[in-house]
Amino acid sequence: MKPPEGAIVALIEGRHDDPFSLLGVHAGPGGTFARAWLPGAATAEAHALDGTALGTLPRIDDRGLFEGPIDGDPQPVKYHAEGGGADWWVTDPYSFGPVLGPVDDVLMAEGTHHRLHDKMGAHLIEHEGAHGVHFALWAPNAQRVSVVGDFNDWDGRRHAMRKRGDVGVWEIFIPDIAEYRAYKYEIVGPDGRLQPLKADPFAFASELRPATASITRTLAHEWADTSHRAHWASVDPRRVPISIYEVHAGSWDRDAEGWFLTWDALADRLIPYVVEMGFTHIEFMPISEHPYDPSWGYQTTGLYAPSARFGDVEGFARFVDGAHLAGIGVLLDWVPAHFPTDAFGLAHFDGTALYEHEDPRLGFHPDWNTAIYNFGRREVSSFLVNNALFWAERYHIDGLRVDAVASMLYRDYSREAGEWIPNDTGGRENWEAVAFLRDMNRAVYGQHPGIFTIAEESTSWPGVSAPVGDDGKSGGLGFGFKWNMGFMHDTLQYMARDPLHRKHHHGEINFGLVYAFSENFVLPLSHDEVVHGKGSLLTKMPGDDWQQFANLRAYYAFMWGYPGKKMLFMGQEFAQRREWSEGRALDWDLRNARSHEGIRNLVRDLNAVYRDKPALHARDCEAEGFEWLIADDAANSVFAWLRKAPGAKPVAIIANMTPIARAPYRIPLPLDGRWCEIINSDAHDYWGSGLGNLGGVVAENGAAWVTLPPLATIMLEYEG
Repeated sequence: MKPPEGAIVALIEGRHDDPFSLLGVHAGPGGTFARAWLPGAATAEAHALDGTALGTLPRIDDRGLFEGPIDGDPQPVKYHAEGGGADWWVTDPYSFGPVLGPVDDVLMAEGTHHRLHDKMGAHLIEHEGAHGVHFALWAPNAQRVSVVGDFNDWDGRRHAMRKRGDVGVWEIFIPDIAEYRAYKYEIVGPDGRLQPLKADPFAFASELRPATASITRTLAHEWADTSHRAHWASVDPRRVPISIYEVHAGSWDRDAEGWFLTWDALADRLIPYVVEMGFTHIEFMPISEHPYDPSWGYQTTGLYAPSARFGDVEGFARFVDGAHLAGIGVLLDWVPAHFPTDAFGLAHFDGTALYEHEDPRLGFHPDWNTAIYNFGRREVSSFLVNNALFWAERYHIDGLRVDAVASMLYRDYSREAGEWIPNDTGGRENWEAVAFLRDMNRAVYGQHPGIFTIAEESTSWPGVSAPVGDDGKSGGLGFGFKWNMGFMHDTLQYMARDPLHRKHHHGEINFGLVYAFSENFVLPLSHDEVVHGKGSLLTKMPGDDWQQFANLRAYYAFMWGYPGKKMLFMGQEFAQRREWSEGRALDWDLRNARSHEGIRNLVRDLNAVYRDKPALHARDCEAEGFEWLIADDAANSVFAWLRKAPGAKPVAIIANMTPIARAPYRIPLPLDGRWCEIINSDAHDYWGSGLGNLGGVVAENGAAWVTLPPLATIMLEYEG
C-alpha cells in the first residue's frame, strides 16, 4: 500500500522523523513486503545478503520509491537497481534492526554508562550478517538526524537515523562502508531549522584542519606494555620518583620541511631523548583534535580523536607503547572545563544548548570566549567521564593533567558582580562540577589501577588531592596530585629579584613549606611561564649572562631538592633563550654552546639523583620527609634543609642565592660522619666556576663547615 503523499514528500525532502517506519522490510497480513527509496533507479530487485533473489519491487513513485512483496521472512536485503543506463547494488540500511539494546538505554538515561565509547560514535561491526559501520549520536531535541558523508554524496535524505525512545539517542547501521570514510551529522533542530553539519562528538579520528569531518576508524593496536602497566599498578605514585617533561607535540621539533613530526618520528627522537635525560614521564599538551594551532589544543573539538596533525591515530598508540617499553609514562593534558563554539562542534549541538548552559552567566567563559560544559546534566558528565576512561583504556595513557580546574569549581571565576549566578545556597561553589570531578576520579582510579590524575588548581580549595568519600559525595576531589602554583609563583618571583634584594624577600621561599604537604603536589614549571611576553626561564633571571645561567642552575637544583614531584617544560632543560612559540621548533642549536649544554647536563644529573636517592622522592608528599636545617639566614640568602625517608640515607640541600661564595659556612647536620657532595650546580660540567667541597665534608658534633659556591645549590648525601 502506497504511503500517504505527505509522508513520501517528507521522506524525500528529508523531513520525516521516523524513516524506519516507512522504509525497510516489514511483516504484513499478506506476508513480507519491502519498501526502498532508490533515487535514479527505474527497476529494483530484492536479494538476501547471500544473493538469493527475493522478488522484484515495482516502482510506485517516479521519485524513486519502490514497494512490493518479497519471499521469506523479514530479513536484511540488498537491491540490484538499474536506471539511466547503469546498474548498481545497494544494501538497505533500513532492513537492519537496532544495534543498541535496552540496557544501553537505561544506563545512558541514568548517566552511568561507562562504555559509551563502545556504543556511541562510529563503530566498524558485523551486524545481522553484514559488515558496515554503526553510527550513534545523542541529540534529544532534534526533529531529524542523518549521517552524511563521502559514501552518500553528503545528502541528508539518504541515511536518516532511528530515534531510540526517550533517551535522545539516534542510530543507524550502514552496511558496506569501512574505515577512512569522512562523515558528519545533519541535524534538524526542534524549530525545524537545519543546523550546521556537526562532527561526531565520539569520533575516533578526524580530518586534518582546516577540514573538520570525522573519519570512520577502528583502534586495533596490539599492546606490549603489560609489565609497565603492572609496575605502576603496584606502586604508590606519591612515593616513587616522578619527573615530568612537558611537551607540545607540534613544536618540540619539526621535519626538514618545517612540518609536524608524525608520532613515529616523534617516537624515534623524543623517547630516547627523554630516557637520556632521566625524566619518568612525558606530558603532552592536549593532543585531541582542535581546529586552531595557536590554541595549543586547549580548545578541542574532538575529545576522542588524536589530532590528524601527527598522522594516523594508530601512530599515537605506537608512541605510547614505545614509551612504555622504554620505561617512560605518558600523561595527557585533558580539557573538560570548556569547549570552542565552532559551528561544527558541540555548541548548540541539536539546535539547543545541549552540552553547555543556555544562560551565558553559566555557559560562557569570558577568558577564552568558549562554552562551559553543563556538568549538572548527567549525559554531559557521562560524556566527559567516558572520555577519561577512553584514553586510559584505548591508548594506555598513564595519567591525565586536568586543565583549568579552578575555573570549574567557582561560578564567579573571572566574572564581576552580576555576571554569575549563585548556587542554591547563595554561594559561589559549582557543586555540579565538584560532583563531576569526583565521579571522574572514582571511575578512573576504580577501573584503571596505576593511572593517576593531576589537577591544575590555583586556589586553596580544600582536599583537591584527598580521596572521595565512600558515598561519592563527600571528602576530597579525588585527584592524585595538584599543581603547586604557589611554589611556581613565589620562587620565580624570588629568583627574578636582584640577589642584593633577595634578603628582604626570604619569606617567598620559606612560605611554601607552610603548606607543602597539605596536598600531593607537583612542582610545575610549565609552558604558561614562557609565553605571552613572559620570556624564557633563563631570561627571567637577573644579572649578566654568567649570572643568569648560574641562577637558573641554582634554581633547578633547589627545585629538585624541594618536596614534590617535578615538571619542566621542553626547551627549558637546555635554557632556551627565546620565548616559546607553537609555530616553530625549539632552538636545538643552542646545545652547541657549553653554557646551554651545561644546564642540560645538570637537569640530566638532577633527574638521576632524584630517581636513585629515595630520600629525595619517597616522602615527596609527607612532612616526615622534610626538615629545615637553616631557614632564617636572610642576610646571606642561604637556605638549607634535609630530605629523608625510612631506610634511606638523608640528603642535605643547601642553596646560596647570592653571587658571593660562602666559605667556610657552618651547616647543622643530624648525623656525624662524611657527607658526600652528589650535586653541585656550580660544577665545571655545568659551566660553573668549579668551586666546591672536594667531594664531600665531615660533620662533627652535629655540624659541618662547607663551601657554598656563588649562586649555587649543593646536595650532600650522608655516607656514614
